[in-house]
Order: sequence, then C-alpha cells, then structure tokens
Amino acid sequence: MSAADALLARDFSTLSDLVAAHAVDRGDHVAIVDGDARIGYAAFDAAVSCGAAALRRDGVRPGDRVAILAGMSARYVEMFLAILRAGGVAVPLPPGATVDQLATMLADSGAALLFADAAQASRIGDATDVRIVPLEALDPWMAGAVRIAATPVAPGDGFNIIYSSGTTGTPKGIVQSHAMRWAHIQRGRLAGYADDAVTLLSTPLYSNTTLVSMIPALAFGGTLVLMRKFDAGGFLDLAMRHRVTHAMLVPVQYARIMAHPDFDAYDLSRFRMKTCTSAPFSAALKADILARWPGGLVEIYGMTEGGATATLAAHLHPDKLETVGRPVEGHIMRLIDDDGREVGVGEAGEIVGRSVAMMTAYHNQPRLTADATWVDDAGHRYIRTGDIGRFDADGFLTLLDRKKDVIISGGFNIYPSDIEIVLRADPDVADAAVVGVPSAAWGETPVAFLVPRRAGVAPGAVMARVNARLGKNQRLADAVVVDTLPRSEIGKVLKRTLRDTYVGMR
Repeated sequence: MSAADALLARDFSTLSDLVAAHAVDRGDHVAIVDGDARIGYAAFDAAVSCGAAALRRDGVRPGDRVAILAGMSARYVEMFLAILRAGGVAVPLPPGATVDQLATMLADSGAALLFADAAQASRIGDATDVRIVPLEALDPWMAGAVRIAATPVAPGDGFNIIYSSGTTGTPKGIVQSHAMRWAHIQRGRLAGYADDAVTLLSTPLYSNTTLVSMIPALAFGGTLVLMRKFDAGGFLDLAMRHRVTHAMLVPVQYARIMAHPDFDAYDLSRFRMKTCTSAPFSAALKADILARWPGGLVEIYGMTEGGATATLAAHLHPDKLETVGRPVEGHIMRLIDDDGREVGVGEAGEIVGRSVAMMTAYHNQPRLTADATWVDDAGHRYIRTGDIGRFDADGFLTLLDRKKDVIISGGFNIYPSDIEIVLRADPDVADAAVVGVPSAAWGETPVAFLVPRRAGVAPGAVMARVNARLGKNQRLADAVVVDTLPRSEIGKVLKRTLRDTYVGMR
C-alpha cells in the first residue's frame, strides 16, 4: 500500500499530508499545469514546505488566518497549501470586490499576512496594515526558510474562511473545518477522482465551487489544469489537449460551451465526470449535455456553509432533470415551515440539513450563526438554507424558490441588500430595491427600482455612480424609476412583484 493510500484509509487525515505522500510515492507525476509550466508533486510539495516554513519564521502560528488575494496561478495553489501546512487558516478573497470590501474582510478575519499578486497589492496596499507578500516575489521571501513538517491539526480546526459579500460592513466569513474538507475528499471517490484523473479548473480559486473540485483532485494525486480566464473555446482546447477527466462548472459556463459552434469537433471522450453547482441548472441544458458530452453529469445542490448536500446523477436519472436529486449518503435533509415544524412529502418548506460537512460558524457573527441554525427535537443542529423545496415520492428534491432574495449571477451570490445600501446613499435616490431578473448570459442579473428625490432623475446616471462603488460581480444591469415601491401590509417590499413587472416590461 502506498503512503497516500494508507492516509486515505484512515478515519481522518489532511490534504497537506496527502500532498506530501504523493511527493514520496510519485514525485515526478504532474500535480499542476499552469500555461506552459508543469509542476510535479515533489516540486509542488517542496514549494509548500518552504512557504510553510517562511510563514512560521514570520510569526504565523497554528490557527492564525492568512489571506490570499490574486488571480488563478500555481503559486496561489502552493501558498494555499503552505498556509495549511503551517497550521494556519486560509482566507481566499475575491479580487472583484471593492477596496473597502476587501479591507473589511481582512480586518474581520484578523489576517496575520496577505499573499497578493502585483495588481491586487497595488489596489489594497494603502487600505490595510496587514503585511503583504507579493506572489511574484515568493522565492526571495522563502529564501533561507528551513523546511518543516506539517503542523498537526484536529478535525475541528479551521481549514479556510470564505467570505460572502461585504459592502454592509458586516461580511459573513464562513468557517470550514478540516473535518468538512475531509468529508469532501472521501466523497471524491464516488466522482472517480484518482491518481490518473486530470481536473480542469476554470472558476476562481476563492470560490467554494472551485475548492470542492481542487481539494479531492490533489488529495487523490491527480493533475490540476489551471485556466486563468474562462472562455468556451479555450476550455474545449484545454480539455482535449490535456485529456481532461473532470470539471466543475457553473450553468452559465455549460451554456456557453454547448453553444460553441465547433463543440462537436472536440474529442472529450476522456471525461469521467462533470459536475455543476452554484445556480439554477435548466433541465433542457442538462439534457443537451447528456446527449452530446461523454461521461457522467452530476448536479450538486448545497451551500458553502455546508449542512446537507443533494446530488442528481443526471446520466442515471434522465427522468428527474427538473430536480436537484436526493441527499447524499450520510446527509440528512428536512423541510420546515415558518414555525420550524417539519412538513410532509409533497409539501413545500425551507430546506435544512446536517452532516459531517458543516461550517463551524460565521466568523465573529454569533447572531448570524444562530439565525442560520435549526435544532430538531433530539437536539441535532441543522443549517438553514433559506431555499424552499419539495420532495417527491421518490425522495428527489425540487427547488421552488429562495426564501432569501439572493441573486445568483454567473454562479456567484449577490446580496441585494448590499447594493440597496449603496443606492440609498446616492443623493438622487429616496428609496430603492434590487431584484434578480433572468439573464441569458449570467443566469440572473441585478436590476434596481429607484424612487427619485426629485423629478428628472436619470436612472442611467445613478446606475453609473452606483456601479463605480460596487464589486465587479455586483454591478447593476439596469435601473428603473418608479413612483413608489410595492409593499405588503407590514411594509415589506414585494420583490416578486418588481421582478414580474420588469420581465413584463421587456
């Protein structure tokens, strides 16, 4: 039995230890392809160990948070693993966020150090006191650092913190443990991850969508192919050239790939498994993929916070494409009404779930952590999703609506309240509401309804000012001036009415 196989057979191990084992077992096997660079497991592991040693030399201690703010690169992956090997907690930050948002996230995380590429370092440098280590200058930073063994960690110790949107000044940092990530690794066997797998990453490394694909790919000793900027033709070229076996994509990416005029000319026969998550995935698109793209197709429904996950193996259940599948083994998913009582089969309710793959908490947010928790009569803790669903007689879950008004655009969550705060701060806006409307390009996109302070306010001008203050993923696609916002008897804005109004206008 190889060193890696022995670790994988344990009840608990770590990604860092698995990478070190692969370096011993198969040091020349390619771990990462980044453009023309091909990095074997021995070289990858050496960079991870040197980075960990330099972090410890510079005062990073077990449990300390270390942030990363950069585009996709092999160096990013190396330093992510270096943080873990030093016993730290990785905090990947979204490059598309504004400087104010990033500064808030850094302060909230208590990061001891920040890795950043040159472009991001120049943006954030004056807005934070956190020490910045440029990714382009890692070699001199690591020079002289003595390689260290991995710092022991317990299952409940923090692995990473992933931040939600943050313009409110109170971003939600989702703390995920080593136990949660170990569960993801163990589940990777079912998706066919192995030492001969080739996984193409084309979504950002700060996204949980990417991490749930990257982590098992490395854990089982496969090869990562990094795609720094997605486009459908480029994806197809890389997939065929590198004989890719696995890819995690969001629905917008699938739609663009399937619409590529030369799709059928590409040899994709090596694919074992394609997965999809993060946004509504239409049954028609699933059917097209099943018909024309070799290999299995699995839709994953879950939250970054964890709880319970449902999966639909579309290739095995082509008659259930309107659903998101059934809870995976070991995951418990229930539906509750507004009073917290369970509802029966065929009835709609909010989805709550529990499993070993659950966030520890929202970092520094005990109230929000409590709000996201439901406890059953036996005292078991569940994560509330805010989504409304219904189980059929076969146990397949259909999503009906979102209880929260989160907009999912290009696979990323956008919180309307964050945008509304910026809108209401505009001198020409008396009141505002933001809703998500259908978008062929992004799945959904945010649109604002504005109540002006005076006659003659130009919605385009307001939108331009607001978009300049928002993160890239949050920017408004349109703005509409209205006299009043529709509200319920208790004063709640009726966002579904606004959404339907906008769709009817177009």
